[in-house]
Amino acid sequence: MIVADDLSWSYGEQQVLSAVALATRPGRVLGLIGPNGSGKTTLLRLLYGALSSPSGVVLVDGDPLRSLRPREAARRLAVVVQEAPGESPLTVAEMVLLGRTPHLSTFQRANAEDHDVAADALRRVGALHLADRAFAGLSGGERQRVLIARALTQRATHLLLDEPTNHLDIRYQHEVLGLLAHLVRDLGTTSVVVLHDLNLAARYCDDLVLLGPGGVAASGTTADVLDPDVLESVYEIGVRRVEHDGQLHLLFSPSDPSHPSVARPRAIQEALS
Repeated sequence: MIVADDLSWSYGEQQVLSAVALATRPGRVLGLIGPNGSGKTTLLRLLYGALSSPSGVVLVDGDPLRSLRPREAARRLAVVVQEAPGESPLTVAEMVLLGRTPHLSTFQRANAEDHDVAADALRRVGALHLADRAFAGLSGGERQRVLIARALTQRATHLLLDEPTNHLDIRYQHEVLGLLAHLVRDLGTTSVVVLHDLNLAARYCDDLVLLGPGGVAASGTTADVLDPDVLESVYEIGVRRVEHDGQLHLLFSPSDPSHPSVARPRAIQEALS
């Protein structure tokens, strides 16, 4: 489990996060959602140690993240960030094999067991046939599969992803998130994923943390957090929730700012006052 308590972060004088708390659960996908600038990526970076909160603590399997050496942290936390090495000269097999680095000593080379672990990860994400291809020549969806395979190759207990569907078309968005949800539940690992699209979050996340101005606006199961009243107060847009074939969907109704009968959103009212 990853347990965080009283996390905060500021960029200069701008307070982005304050008193944030969350806890993951094995075999479940936790989504971080919220408007632009609410601190989703910042919170994810606090969870894997790229940033260090001036307050609070992050516990990974009961141990303070700050107490873990980088190699040990990498054995527990596998991270897929947005800045993928698109022009890397590596093949897919070589890229995925990098996931074994935390398990090797400084000058140790990957052995047959490491290659088997990498091949198994590629097989799990349906990308074993890409092993000899150049990573730079893959499509966006294929790259995301390979990066998830590299994360699986770490054999970490927690998988953290920053907007893994960014710049992907609809098919690949569902393909990547469906794969992630299946792997997490199949392997019993924990996953934290940053998402913008609330309908993708509704379909593939088990739990959600909704970030608003300065901190957590709501947290809990996906069904509980995606409450229209809560979402409208955070996103300042009309929200209607419907169910179809047992699946939750959200419909949005943006206001027409040119219509005189439509009240301005709160943020605009405050800016003009």
